[in-house]
Amino acid sequence: MSARTKARKRALDMLYSADMRQVPVEQVLVAEAERAVNEPERQASWLYAREIVDGIVDHRDEIDELITTHSRGWTLERMPAVDRALLRIGVWEIVYNDEVPDPVAISEAVEAATVLSTDDSAGFVNGLLAAVSHAKG
Repeated sequence: MSARTKARKRALDMLYSADMRQVPVEQVLVAEAERAVNEPERQASWLYAREIVDGIVDHRDEIDELITTHSRGWTLERMPAVDRALLRIGVWEIVYNDEVPDPVAISEAVEAATVLSTDDSAGFVNGLLAAVSHAKG
């Protein structure tokens, strides 16, 4: 598993944890930062995970608007929490991180949805992120 894949998983864990505990993601980020100091072997994945979560925090309204616009019949609140987090990560990578090609961001999110979410989630995540990528131009 690549360092970026591990970082996406860490970012997913933070976003999911904040969502489930109904606490600000910044609070989870602080706790994770403290843990990262004591786990130097995870340093490579920590840096990109933090970049993802910080980017989502900075652009949360725009990211959620893009998800809502392209979700056809699904509100953010109705989506499984894992899907919500995966979509936020995928949209952030597609729209705000030029270092990650759109197909890679989509593939990573779909793979995670296949493993971690419902039977229908992978197709939903794929379609929504492809629509965001296409609309980006």
